[in-house]
Amino acid sequence: MDWVPIVFGTFKVVALLTAMFFAIKWHYDQGEKGGTRAVLLAGAKVAAIFVLALLCLGFVTFFLSKALGLNLSY
Repeated sequence: MDWVPIVFGTFKVVALLTAMFFAIKWHYDQGEKGGTRAVLLAGAKVAAIFVLALLCLGFVTFFLSKALGLNLSY
């Protein structure tokens, strides 16, 4: 059983590196095809949506924890 984490960890690293390589290659090819401006605009939209979702999740978590009576002070 000592080899299982090594094999699964190695597979995970190889899979993530392969996916990152193809994602970067695809975005680079899209940038050459459509122009850099379109890629930057799409990236900015995704970043803005991510930040908005993160803020919404933070507010929902805060108000839900207050409604449930959880002590949030240190």
